[in-house]
Amino acid sequence: MKYLKEWIKIDPDTDTAVYIQITNAFIHNIRNGRLRKGLKLPGSRTVADQLNINRMTMVAVYNELNAQGWIDIIPRNGAFIKKELPELTPRHLTGKPEVLSIPRAPNYSLETRGLVPYPSSDFPDPGKLTINDGFPDPRLAPTEMLVRSMRRQSRQKPFRKYLMYGGPKGTALLRETLANVLSDTRGIPTTPDNLLITRGAQMGIFISASLLVKPGDDLIVGEPGYFGANLTFAHCGAKINRVPVDAYGMDIHAVEKLCQKKKVKLVYVIPHHHHPTTVTLIPERRVRLLELSARYKFAIIEDDYDYDFHYSSKPMMPMASLDSHGNIIYIGTLTKTLAPAFRIGFMTGSKKFIDAAANLRRFIDYQGDSLLENAIAELFSDGTIGRHIKKAVKMYRERRDHFCKLLFNELGDSVSFKIPDGGMSVWTNFRNTDLAKLSVHALRNGLVMSNGKEYNTHTEDYNSVRLGFASLNFHEQERAVKILKDCIEAIGKRVRL
Repeated sequence: MKYLKEWIKIDPDTDTAVYIQITNAFIHNIRNGRLRKGLKLPGSRTVADQLNINRMTMVAVYNELNAQGWIDIIPRNGAFIKKELPELTPRHLTGKPEVLSIPRAPNYSLETRGLVPYPSSDFPDPGKLTINDGFPDPRLAPTEMLVRSMRRQSRQKPFRKYLMYGGPKGTALLRETLANVLSDTRGIPTTPDNLLITRGAQMGIFISASLLVKPGDDLIVGEPGYFGANLTFAHCGAKINRVPVDAYGMDIHAVEKLCQKKKVKLVYVIPHHHHPTTVTLIPERRVRLLELSARYKFAIIEDDYDYDFHYSSKPMMPMASLDSHGNIIYIGTLTKTLAPAFRIGFMTGSKKFIDAAANLRRFIDYQGDSLLENAIAELFSDGTIGRHIKKAVKMYRERRDHFCKLLFNELGDSVSFKIPDGGMSVWTNFRNTDLAKLSVHALRNGLVMSNGKEYNTHTEDYNSVRLGFASLNFHEQERAVKILKDCIEAIGKRVRL
């Protein structure tokens, strides 16, 4: 209540009694929201001292407010603003009362011309079933062990330094641990100096694009492609050139033809479980892309967002494991390994690039979550994350098979899809049903799903969507497909009518 003296002005030259002036000032500030409903007011002596008035005057103010129905005076507890205010509008100090709120638009110029709208979503509605874009099941994550590790570290003296400010690259413990993991499991000869810990893959994409391209620069992406990356590149002002993605991944011949015509600065590729189609870039095309990068001197962002979740065989080694020219920025994330709430990702590349990326990161986010980073490093070291990945891969493979069987048996000719070799979703085309209508009908029946619009371009409407299976158990999958089936049939009947 330190602002009471500013909000309540007493005019000694008016004929209105002081206690009435103060009463009206209190009412005015209650009505405009400065003094919120249910708020406990300071004692009469405290307010009297602040306003430099007699305490009995303040007692009279509280009695008047109580009599008019603006406050409740509870013996031995104090005075409280009522939660239900009186309907009668009292006399105000200055004209018509105004409700205090933040204006919808500012009274200054706001530069939004270069800001590309990004689709937003909130936490899942617990009352509805959700088919997401392909996320892990957070119920499987070793959350208890992670929290236990953070709690233990916060109490140990050697780790107290991590409660202070640190470096932008991430803790040395996690970078050392990840360097070993990437070298042992993915063949990437990285070191802690070549690693930057990020808050998920999206931060890595944004930082990389900001450093690699200027407005007007040409870059290449797959078509269809990951909308989050494409929006980021558009935000940076790049000219986005699209090349086809077929059953064997990105068309590298089309990449070469573009390089012969334009000065390409960057190629963005998801060689493993391409988003959204889930296909894998075959070895021949990977090698050819690396050769083109060396010849035409463009950078490659290799987005490997869910490397560990491959079901048909062992996953291919990343292109970064073959890079001898320092042209690849390799981006990964642990949000798909654990849960989206744990915002831990990483990017690796040449030391010069990583140093520049760390410097840029300072302007966005001073540093990461040191306790979380060290706890994850500990779970890598003691084998917890390795065991979790093995368990999740087995379970997700079973869920993939069950879900694809449901799609085939229950939806039949209404959809077409290919069983994915890895990842957490099925790229599904709806043959005779408008996805926009289907998503609306599904929502009315308790199922949240995408309408597929984020995968479309200005030239192509795929009428396709990624149907995530990993986060749904068998029963939830059956409920979801049943809702889809009923909605498709209902839409079909309306069309025939």
